[in-house]
Amino acid sequence: MVLSTKVQVNLAAEEGGYFNGNNVGDSNNDVNSYISWEDLEVGEESLELKSKKELRVIVVDQHGNKGHSKTVQGAVNMVPDHNKERVKIYIFPGTYREKVLVPKSKPYISFIGKRNGTASAVITWNSKSSDKGPNGQALGTYGSATVGIDSDYFCASQVTFENSVVAMPGGNGMQAVALRVNSNRAMFYKVKVKGTQDTLLDNTGTHYFYKCYIQGKIDFIFGSAKSLYEKCRLESIAESYGAIAAHHRDSAKQDTGFSFVGCKIRGSGSVYLGRAWGNYSRVIYSNCYMDDIINPQGWSEWNHPERKKTAVFGEYKNMGRGADRKERVPWSKAFNYEEARPFLGKSFINGDQWLRL
Repeated sequence: MVLSTKVQVNLAAEEGGYFNGNNVGDSNNDVNSYISWEDLEVGEESLELKSKKELRVIVVDQHGNKGHSKTVQGAVNMVPDHNKERVKIYIFPGTYREKVLVPKSKPYISFIGKRNGTASAVITWNSKSSDKGPNGQALGTYGSATVGIDSDYFCASQVTFENSVVAMPGGNGMQAVALRVNSNRAMFYKVKVKGTQDTLLDNTGTHYFYKCYIQGKIDFIFGSAKSLYEKCRLESIAESYGAIAAHHRDSAKQDTGFSFVGCKIRGSGSVYLGRAWGNYSRVIYSNCYMDDIINPQGWSEWNHPERKKTAVFGEYKNMGRGADRKERVPWSKAFNYEEARPFLGKSFINGDQWLRL
């Protein structure tokens, strides 16, 4: 495969973190402070970007035959700090056993895998919270992440993020994050996030997950962010009990929460829709299909009875055997349209300000 002539990368710079030629950070063009479909695509035949602008693409090939870096982290390191243009990192099919951090100092980065091949580019590691880090201290849940995204306007498509630790119910220190997102604004399209306990740490910021696959057993989507999950597949692999979402919110004034719209919930075990992590935890499911794996009570206050008065757990027009509310805890709520409306679309995440889709 012939690489784009627009890729101006010094291969020896993989560890140094710079571009040869016109440095991306020196561009005079105003940066596009939004995410568009173009940011999630490359022309695979020639790896030339479909744009009139001279944007950059870095190619990752673990075999070293076709790319500029053998590792995903090496490609991230090649992006200059405080870059002012979108940089697309195209990841060839393969299993990349590494931990990856996209730092806050490198905004406007895209991870792109092979078109129609979400499972073909897999970034995987096996850290858990009880493992020791370089300083001899336990990593903790935050530090266990296979991939950490701190970069603003980050987006990813057709890539799998995985933590291969297999957590057993009741096991200590088994939290094992596959993807941690701290970006102010980020989008994930047709990605897979696979783990068992605490799979996706949707930590802080405003995020959009569209047509993604997210797998786990216990609290496998958790954090304090404000995020819309639209048309996603939520797959429980619990043997017995588990929970899908654990949202943390400490005040009614905090404009955060998880909204699931048009998602499909399937798998195994008996799982809660959500657990109240924080007094004002907020999780809403709308127009979702729920298989019979949902615990009939639906929701848990996490052994904090006072949270029954303040947690916001809502359901609106869901379908399937798991959507039956006859045995739901009385402090959860069946929303009407007016109550559900703020959570039904991209306006929930102020999408008009940063998405061009």
